[in-house]
Amino acid sequence: MKRSLSSLVGTQATRLLGGGSLAIALLLIGCSSSNTAEVTDNQGDNQKVVLTTFTVLADMAQTVAGEKLKVESVTRIGAEIHGYEPTPSDIIKAQDADLILYNGLGLERWFEQFLGSVKGVPAVVLTDGIEPIPIVEGPYTDKPNPHAWMSPRNGLIYVENIRQAFVELDPENADTYNANAKAYSEKLSAIDTALESDLEQIPASDRYLVSCEGAFSYLTRDYDMKEIYMWPINAEQQFTPKQVKNVIEAVNDNDVPTIFCESTVNNEGQKQVAKTTGARFGGNLYVDSLSTEEGPVPTYLDLLDYDARTISNGLLAGSKTQ
Repeated sequence: MKRSLSSLVGTQATRLLGGGSLAIALLLIGCSSSNTAEVTDNQGDNQKVVLTTFTVLADMAQTVAGEKLKVESVTRIGAEIHGYEPTPSDIIKAQDADLILYNGLGLERWFEQFLGSVKGVPAVVLTDGIEPIPIVEGPYTDKPNPHAWMSPRNGLIYVENIRQAFVELDPENADTYNANAKAYSEKLSAIDTALESDLEQIPASDRYLVSCEGAFSYLTRDYDMKEIYMWPINAEQQFTPKQVKNVIEAVNDNDVPTIFCESTVNNEGQKQVAKTTGARFGGNLYVDSLSTEEGPVPTYLDLLDYDARTISNGLLAGSKTQ
């Protein structure tokens, strides 16, 4: 089983940052086996554990798993996923998992080293089968844009990859995973249909999605929109005067009515663009992280629906024809 799943590990994880905390974790793993075993024994029900790299994937996986598997996320709500630095406790948690799910396409720049520190735990990349969109500028030029889950149509591929991984991991509960994936896919398709219908009401000349990070390339491709952003990939940087100037020029040149930013980055640069150009600031969109249960996007479906409504309502409100 584990060898079979391990063969699915993708080659898309990119070169990683330094791993001081990982080296410490390796030492801790060697001296914490009794503690890890105790945690496993205390679970009592022998439920298999699935670990994902961030909260969006965790929610997708738990929805497909239902009550048959326990799903956890390495990163917490609100975390910046690209340059995350795993902690020793992350490594210990991963070593105790039965399966690890990750995005791939270079999203988790830390993942290859992280996985190399975990022995005998299979991993599956969830973007297998998605046609990547290359980044066209900056230090990651020609690398794939990793934010494939931001299009509901790609979400269907994620769900299918999760379903296949769970059926192989736990074939006794295959009927549950198949049924949950089918119901989940129907809800994703409904969001896809609604978003397409809403965007059709917006004149083609106004269908610009202006954001801080270029995280919407798959969505704009799938729904016939154009994309403008401060930076292609959030690398824990703040906006620069040149980036703000470039977006101001693009918004003015294309008479863009409404602009947005993401919840995990500083939106002051985008608000400056709105003030300078007269475009409306349509609010923050969710990309790399879900919210808490009390927030607006506690699930992946909520994230897609919230962003779709925020984008379509914002563009409609600012449209020159309104």
